[in-house]
Amino acid sequence: MATLLAPNFELPAHLQRYTNLADPRIGAKVLECSDDFFAEASRMLQFDAPVFVEDKFDDHGKWMDGWETRRKRHSGYDWAIIELGVAGKISAFDIDTTFFTGNYPASAAIEACYAPNGNLNDALWHPILANSILGPSQHHLFNMKSEDIFTHVRLNIFPDGGIARFRVYGEVSIQIQDQTQTLDLLALENGGRVIAYSDAHFGHPRNLINPGRGINMGDGWETKRRRTPGFDWCVLALGKNGLIEKIEIDTAHFKGNYPAQVSIQATYIENATDPQLIPQSMFWSYLLHPQDMQMDHIHLYIDEILKHEKISHIRVNMIPDGGISRIRLWGKIID
Repeated sequence: MATLLAPNFELPAHLQRYTNLADPRIGAKVLECSDDFFAEASRMLQFDAPVFVEDKFDDHGKWMDGWETRRKRHSGYDWAIIELGVAGKISAFDIDTTFFTGNYPASAAIEACYAPNGNLNDALWHPILANSILGPSQHHLFNMKSEDIFTHVRLNIFPDGGIARFRVYGEVSIQIQDQTQTLDLLALENGGRVIAYSDAHFGHPRNLINPGRGINMGDGWETKRRRTPGFDWCVLALGKNGLIEKIEIDTAHFKGNYPAQVSIQATYIENATDPQLIPQSMFWSYLLHPQDMQMDHIHLYIDEILKHEKISHIRVNMIPDGGISRIRLWGKIID
């Protein structure tokens, strides 16, 4: 069987600051759908890019990496209701029909609602994307502006067909009931994101902010072996500005390739573009001076944290190279 990989897709720069609220890694899931005879609706939320496996069939027909409904022989349309991983303000959608060439929907529309208690029976659905034409095997990006917070979206496809991937890009809305609450301000589910990095040969630094501990070495940030002077680094934005009280650096599964040392620089900055942050980050003050690392170990730091009133961005320095599984910055939100 030959497997085709989806071509690399670069998210436009203006969307890179947002979180995919429909990411299953932070709890997003398909609650219900009208039909998924050919391919399960949950597949369209998967983080990895879709693939096409030639000559792969199952009991229902050709296996497709996405959500695919049967051919409709009566009036109506198909739909899927998705519970977002976290509530948020939606800024854009990506309806991706990659590898769906003769079986993509003619068009799609999207509704959304706010139902934090999960009771959709009483929810008020708002149309937020008008019925829009789709094409074969391509990304369809739709921008929107709204200050409303939503917890669920309903994807309607007309009349039937297949969607490879569905992304909902937006700004995480953290509901704080107690101002003394301590959160991982860098976590993906709290809006943390990667801005830039020196190298990601074996593993992308976005894995650093994933939920839970890493499942293997591939579920972490790992660079190639450095053969020149210097060290590897990545710049990340916190989901919310805050005062950091505890730092965790986890080298889970990295045994012969963990860094010799790790340090963290930090700053608080407003209204800076991502390209501006990269050169500036070299001169940010330290939040954590270089610390010796151990293999396959959670390193905890409290007393070692250097005083900052609040921070918005960090630069992680991995000296000289190697792999880190997760980084957690525990603290309190400061507006």
